Amino acid sequence: MYLFLLLVEARLFTTFEQHSEFLDAQKSLLSLNLFNEPSPDEEQNENLLFQKLSHILDEYQEQSYLLDPFLENLVAPVVEHLKSFARTLVDNPTQTYSDKRLHLLAFLLYSYIKCRGYKTIIRYFPHEVTDLSIALDFVSIPNGPTQDTTQWELRYIVLLWLYLICMIPFDLSQFDDPDSVGRTSETLKALAMGHLEKAGLEREGASLLLSRLYMRKDTGLGFEAFLDWTLQYLKGNPDIFMSIGVLQVLCEAAKSGSAEQVTANIARLLDITNAIDQTSSLTSNTVARKYRTKLLSRIGLRILPAQAVANKRRVRALQGNYDEPSTFVTSDIDIPTEIETILEQLFDTLSDKDTIVRWSASKGVARIAERLPSDFANQVFQTVVGLFSIHSIAAASLYDMPTVAESTWHGACLACAEMARRSLVSSEYLPELIEWLSKALFFDLRRGAHSIGSNVRDAASYVLWALARTQDTTLLVPHANILARRLVAVAVYDREIHIRRAASAAFQEHVGRTSLFPHGIDILGKTDFYAVSVRRNAFLHAAPQVAEHIEYREFLVDHVVNVILRHWDASMRELGSQSLRKICSLDLPNLGVKTAANMARLLESLDTTDIHGALLALSEIAIAYRENIQDPSQLERHLCEMFCYLNRIPGEVLFKPRNELVTSAACRLIESTITLTDIKLEAKSSVPNWRKVVDYGLKHRSSPVQESAARALGAISRLTDCVNDLIKELKGGSSTSQQSLGRLLGLIDYNTHPRCLHKAVECLLDIVKVPSKLNIEVRRICYVSMPQILSNVIPSLSNCLSPEVVRSLFGSLLVGLDDYTIDERGDVGSWIRVVCIKGLALFSELLISNAACLERLEDYLPPHEFHSAIAGILKQGVERLDNVRQVAGDNPDNIGWNECAWLFPRAVRLLQVPEYRKQVLSGIVLSVGSKTDSTQRPMSTSLVSYAETLPILPDDSNPFGLVSLVNDLLDHAKKHITSNSVVIPVFQAFNILLEAESLSRLSEDTSGVASLKALFSVVTKNVGRLKSVQRVHEAMKIVVNLLVMEALFEACVGSLSNFLVHPFPKIRTDTAEYLYLLLQSRDLGFETDSIEDILLETEWTLGNGDVTKSASDIVLLLLEARKS
Repeated sequence: MYLFLLLVEARLFTTFEQHSEFLDAQKSLLSLNLFNEPSPDEEQNENLLFQKLSHILDEYQEQSYLLDPFLENLVAPVVEHLKSFARTLVDNPTQTYSDKRLHLLAFLLYSYIKCRGYKTIIRYFPHEVTDLSIALDFVSIPNGPTQDTTQWELRYIVLLWLYLICMIPFDLSQFDDPDSVGRTSETLKALAMGHLEKAGLEREGASLLLSRLYMRKDTGLGFEAFLDWTLQYLKGNPDIFMSIGVLQVLCEAAKSGSAEQVTANIARLLDITNAIDQTSSLTSNTVARKYRTKLLSRIGLRILPAQAVANKRRVRALQGNYDEPSTFVTSDIDIPTEIETILEQLFDTLSDKDTIVRWSASKGVARIAERLPSDFANQVFQTVVGLFSIHSIAAASLYDMPTVAESTWHGACLACAEMARRSLVSSEYLPELIEWLSKALFFDLRRGAHSIGSNVRDAASYVLWALARTQDTTLLVPHANILARRLVAVAVYDREIHIRRAASAAFQEHVGRTSLFPHGIDILGKTDFYAVSVRRNAFLHAAPQVAEHIEYREFLVDHVVNVILRHWDASMRELGSQSLRKICSLDLPNLGVKTAANMARLLESLDTTDIHGALLALSEIAIAYRENIQDPSQLERHLCEMFCYLNRIPGEVLFKPRNELVTSAACRLIESTITLTDIKLEAKSSVPNWRKVVDYGLKHRSSPVQESAARALGAISRLTDCVNDLIKELKGGSSTSQQSLGRLLGLIDYNTHPRCLHKAVECLLDIVKVPSKLNIEVRRICYVSMPQILSNVIPSLSNCLSPEVVRSLFGSLLVGLDDYTIDERGDVGSWIRVVCIKGLALFSELLISNAACLERLEDYLPPHEFHSAIAGILKQGVERLDNVRQVAGDNPDNIGWNECAWLFPRAVRLLQVPEYRKQVLSGIVLSVGSKTDSTQRPMSTSLVSYAETLPILPDDSNPFGLVSLVNDLLDHAKKHITSNSVVIPVFQAFNILLEAESLSRLSEDTSGVASLKALFSVVTKNVGRLKSVQRVHEAMKIVVNLLVMEALFEACVGSLSNFLVHPFPKIRTDTAEYLYLLLQSRDLGFETDSIEDILLETEWTLGNGDVTKSASDIVLLLLEARKS
């Protein structure tokens, strides 16, 4: 994973590397004549050219600033080309043009805007006074390009162009005729209003244009009328898209218009925000609420003086000091009464259900507070901090709060962060803020099968990051240690990757700017962006490394015990327990005992989540004792203490069917802590029911529970002989019992108890001997256990297993490669085949790598069996299932054998190896017969291409010939002549080769003709008695395809009647249709018009046998007569 992240990082661009290539492609696109319609081939090439340009721009979407030095040379020619087109069309509106080429041009310009943003791109738009008439006339052409519903990019671009032109300070009335003063401005307003109700980007362009008109001195008088119309419209039954467009206009006007304009109309603007709040269709829309919030914020900003902004902003440089303001204004300013109303509404919006609305409100609150005097800003901050306590008063703990608390806490955190970024957090309120943030860092409310609160934790990290940048170092000193521990805990133990990264970034900011965190640089190297990106690495590597520092160790242990081991996600508890083991190993005498005592209290909890986490932790601590304590008596004492904790769990919890996680964890604890003393005491041991727990786990329906119970018995087997009795008990039991037995037999320590080894091997071989749908899971588990047994005894293989037994296990795995069991779940036999592939590979690796310890390797692994295994694995490697192929081709280079287009052209060349030919060919045939097009098509293409390279007969250059290929396919079909699952794919392979004319060369050679006759004999044998429609259909296609072969024409004509008068109507119809298509596409050396007419005019689906028999006879007579 680290390598992957480094490779991704290495691909970050440093400049626009593809500038030359992109510029050449763009020049080619701009050289096209927009007034000429392209041909189909030209259109295809132009689309490919545009896709290339679009793909390059998409690559720079995340680093679009790299395009800035080149934008003028890139964008200006495109805009000028569009302007030239617009001018030409304005001069001659009836001139024809290419919609497709114009669309590509407009889409290219839109792609620039999408990549870099409209504010950057419109700088390169033409903006002379004369451009206004061009753009306005162009967009007003009746039935012109902008009227086409598909040209939305063009409309958006023209509206942006008009928006830019309207920024030029000239009077629009100079474009009006004397008798129609104000026509130009009215036309622009009407144009913009007409697009405000659109759902696409045209609405954004129209809102910018209309807001710019209302900001101009010569057209701004209409703003009041627009506000009155807006208020009346919103009070009625407003359309949601029109409402959003109107709000965009008001937000832009409030942002960029004059303060006097906003102040003069503040009552109307506030009435509009209230009207939105009273309209249910708008309050239920997230975008409408967001723009309402923006409007409120911008109204508040425009009615406050702006001179205080520069005086309040303080940012610390990396050296730790502040950039102090040169002056500081302390005089009071008059605060408009509307500010209080606006802030109250923004405070309410901080608890909105949608993040984008809360974030907009938080930025609005901070920006307004930035312009207020310090006392008022502190009051605003105090109100924001007070939001944390709204739901906390009634809740017993952080985890008992209602769901709505998530929105409130998130909004409060965002607002605090935005205020902290602006240095608006007073030292008086800093301790209280940090106290709430310490809770927000661990905000996680469980709701059903998931939790909420990740956004709160993320925002809390954002606040702490902002505090590091702006707060005085001396004020952070009292809080440095607790912040360091909490940020590290979140950075290594949070469930979500983005929160771990956010906490790591906040920690880094504090280390770099304050230098207050203990061992900051060292910790930062262990918890950087990449170290915490992978959860497993963060838990099992970063956290133990951090815990090496005593300042963090105890806090991390407490966090794991109190939070992670009680987490709702079972995988978090698993990783948390493993991390706890590694941390406790640093100081096992103290941490082991203390942590175990804490876990004992969790075992008495009513929540099974707590019990499960405690059991996992105790198991891992026991493992730590085994790894670190050498004294046997001391080790047994600690293990007995761990083992006794099982007594604290009520029996009804352990044996409840739905508590499989607890049962599994209990079995794991038994595995880790069981001692010979407790085994011998049995019912008199410190935990009397431990054997009952294991037996219950062995018979449990859940596979993980069975696995844990089997591992527990495997641990017991290392201490005492308990296998023989279990084999007798479980072998004749239910399927679940047999699954547990299979798992157990692979985990037993046979070096300690070698006497049961042969009985275990015999048991496994007996179970897998009889394939059945009912015991597919049992057989899969038994096949898994076979290589595990060999792995357990390989150091002393010669003394434990004879060559005959090893060969029988190897042979059983070979048989498993042919398991194609199918039930209602699909090809469940693939489970067996995948396991057997892995088992054969492990068998071969173990035996070959330990050959020096064996007297004769060939006795244990005969060469012919080894080659059979290779052939069987290669067969699976070319079959139809992607997952099976991937396992079969597993290799260190990580080449994807599941990629059909890559694999199959190479796989067909394996047919040249005689030892593997038949198996590989059978796999190829199955892929050719696959119903999955992504498998069938590449394999068919590869087989045809390979067949065309083969000589008719083997020669010095190629030991494999086309005749050999046909004969091998026929032999494969003959061996399984009664199996439609084999014969049908073979017939399909022949049809693919015949339709591609890959076998036409065989008619030139006597051996080839003989092979074709053999093929004809196989497909026509007993065809009238076959019940499989698909098999008869494929046989019919082969017979029809063989008609083109001179040597087989008469025989094929004679057999056509078997299909034309077949009892199945589908066969008759398909035969007539396929024969007709062959006569149409292939040259038989004579005219076939009359035959084609009969095939078309006859109703082959009719049940009247006389009609089809008569038509069939006529067709055959005509074929025979014309050929003769």
